[in-house]
Amino acid sequence: MKAFMRHDIDNAWCPGCGNFGILNILSEVLEELDIKKQNVVFVSGIGQAAKTPHYLDVNMFNGLHGRALPVATGIKMANPELVVVAEGGDGDMYGEGGNHFLNAARRNVNIVHIVHNNMVYGLTKGQASPTSQKEFKTGVQVEGVSNEPFNPILTALSLNASFVARAYMKNKDHTKSILKEAFLHKGYALVDIFQPCVVFNPVNTYEWFSQNSYILDEKEHDRTDMLSAVKKAMEIEPFALGIFYQQTKKTFEEYLGRDKGSFAPLYTKKHDMKELKKHFDGYTIY
Repeated sequence: MKAFMRHDIDNAWCPGCGNFGILNILSEVLEELDIKKQNVVFVSGIGQAAKTPHYLDVNMFNGLHGRALPVATGIKMANPELVVVAEGGDGDMYGEGGNHFLNAARRNVNIVHIVHNNMVYGLTKGQASPTSQKEFKTGVQVEGVSNEPFNPILTALSLNASFVARAYMKNKDHTKSILKEAFLHKGYALVDIFQPCVVFNPVNTYEWFSQNSYILDEKEHDRTDMLSAVKKAMEIEPFALGIFYQQTKKTFEEYLGRDKGSFAPLYTKKHDMKELKKHFDGYTIY
C-alpha cells in the first residue's frame, strides 16, 4: 500500500498536522481505485495544504495562490482522459480562489476539488480564514473575528453543484469512502475536509472537530434531495459529515464536445525558437 507516497523529499508540515492524515488517505484511495500514476494530475496553489501534491508520486502543477481551479479546468479541457484534482486549503480555495470556486461549480467541470479546512491560514502564521468561526482571536484579529464564516457546502448547493460532500480526516474509513465516490463521480465534486492546525488554531482541535461533527445517516438522508441537503448544510456545531448532494448532469467537457474518446488538441501553433529568442535578447529571464 501507499505506493503513491513519495519518500525521497522532506515533509515540511508540523508534527501532528491534520494534513498527514489526508495525505495518507489520498494515497490509499488512489491505489485502491487502481488509478495509474501517469493518468492523474494534482493542481494546487499556495499554502500548507497546497503542498500535498509534492508528497505524492503523481503529475502535478503548483501555481499561484487561489488559482488551482482555472489551471485544473484548462488541463481537463486539454486532455479529458486525465483524472484531475484541485487541492488546497480553505484560505487558498475559498478566499483568494473564491471566484474560481463559484465558476468551477457552475460549469460542472469533471474534476475533484479537495479543500483542507482547518479554519485558519496556517502557512502565513495564523490569521483568520474565510471559514474561521466568529470571535476566533488571532494575532491579526486581536478582538476576535466578526465576519460571518463562509459556508462552502451551502454555497456549492446554491450553485447546483453536482457532488457536494464534507468529511473529517480523523474518520478515516468515512473520508476514504467519500473520496472514492468523488473520484468516480462524473462532474465537479467538492470534498471539504476538516483537519486541525495544531500550531495556529488552538480552538478547532482534533477533540473539537470530533465533538462538533456527526456522520449523516445514509438511510435517513437522501442525497438526491436538494432541500434536505440545504437544511443539513445550514447546521453548525455540530456540522454534518457525508455526501450532502449528488446529481447527474451534463459536464463542461460535454458542452464543449471534449468528452469524445478521440479528440484534437485545443490549440497548436508551431514556433521558430530561433526567431522567438531574438525577442528576448538583452533581457534576463527569471
